[in-house]
Amino acid sequence: MQLYIKNMVCSRCKMIVKSELEKLNLHPVKVELGEVEIKETLSGNKRKKLNEALTPFGFEVIDDKKSRLIEQIKNVIVQAVHYSNEHPATNYSEFISKKLHHDYTYLSNLFSSIEGITIEKYIILQKIERVKELLVYDELSLTEIAYQEGYSSVAHLSNQFKKITGFTPSQFKQLRHKNRQQLEDL
Repeated sequence: MQLYIKNMVCSRCKMIVKSELEKLNLHPVKVELGEVEIKETLSGNKRKKLNEALTPFGFEVIDDKKSRLIEQIKNVIVQAVHYSNEHPATNYSEFISKKLHHDYTYLSNLFSSIEGITIEKYIILQKIERVKELLVYDELSLTEIAYQEGYSSVAHLSNQFKKITGFTPSQFKQLRHKNRQQLEDL
C-alpha cells in the first residue's frame, strides 16, 4: 500500500518514519521522501494510530490528492537542490512537470494557491539554504558554490542571497550557524 507523508524532507525523516512504522508492526517495503510503501493495507484504526505516532515528529499521512501533489512538488525540489549532484539539465519547470507527469501551469497554480508562494520562490529558498550549508562547511569557494548550484554567476548568487537573507555570503559566513533554518521549516 502506498502512503504519502507530509514534511519528510531528509534522511533522518525517513529513518523516523520507518522506525514508527515498525513499532506499529507495519512492514515498509520502500521509504522515500514523502512516500512510503508498506506490505499491509491500513484499516481506519491503524491509519489513526500511525498518524498519532507521526504527529509528534511533525509528520502526517496525507489523504487528499492535491495535498499529496504539493508534497511531491516539494520533495522533487528538495531532492534536486539538496541531495543531487546534478541539477536539472532543463529548467526546473520542465523538470518538475516531467517528474510528476502534470502540466507545469497546473502545478504552479495549485502550489501557489495552497502554499502562498510560487514554486520559483520555493526553489530559491531551498537553493539559498543549500548555499548557507555549503558556506558553513567552508570547503568550496563562492565561485565553486555558484557553479555547483547552477547560478549563472557569483554576482547573481550574491544578489539573490542578500535579497533573501539580508546578508552578503561573506557576512553570513562570518555569522556561521546563525540564520540557518531546518528544511522542514521552509
